[in-house]
Amino acid sequence: MLRPMPIAQPNSPRARAAWAAACAAALGLLAACGGGGDETVPAPAGQAQPVGGTPKVDCGIAAFADGALVRINQYRAAGATCGAQGAFAPTGAVRWNNALAEAAAAHSLDMATRNYFSHTSADGRSMAERVDATGYTWSTLGENIAAGQVGIDAVVDAWMGSDGHCVNLMNPAFDAIGLACVPGASDSTYRTYWTLDLARGR
Repeated sequence: MLRPMPIAQPNSPRARAAWAAACAAALGLLAACGGGGDETVPAPAGQAQPVGGTPKVDCGIAAFADGALVRINQYRAAGATCGAQGAFAPTGAVRWNNALAEAAAAHSLDMATRNYFSHTSADGRSMAERVDATGYTWSTLGENIAAGQVGIDAVVDAWMGSDGHCVNLMNPAFDAIGLACVPGASDSTYRTYWTLDLARGR
């Protein structure tokens, strides 16, 4: 199961109100299809920081953040064709951002705990509201979600095979990411719940 969130920009009250309305309409279509800080702080290779206080947000995958960066940046460096969305030239690497990882972790944990799959949180919050709650100030924002995949390569490859998710991964406007994977409970629909938040800070 995959689902992309449209890109949000810019970060102004008027634009965000329009974006929220567009997202609400887009989410309705996606559900029918069933299909996805103030600055970016990179983590040095081999030293990606865990998200504090949130349990098992990496599905037990070793070197989780570094593995995600390697896989996503391989695609970005090579360029890609995103189906009907067209071709994307090679673009710059994204960096890990702990605030975006915190937002992603909270959403994956909520989906796994409450057994749902949506960009809208069970309490009604949007992607932008979840990221804002971390203190990250963004100018452009996007989100991919997935459920059921068992590893980083599997989920990134699945996103690259889906037009909307591929566009988010290849978008040169993004320079930071945070990814989380949370195992489902015994009664959850899916065995894993993934959230990838992509952004550029202001």
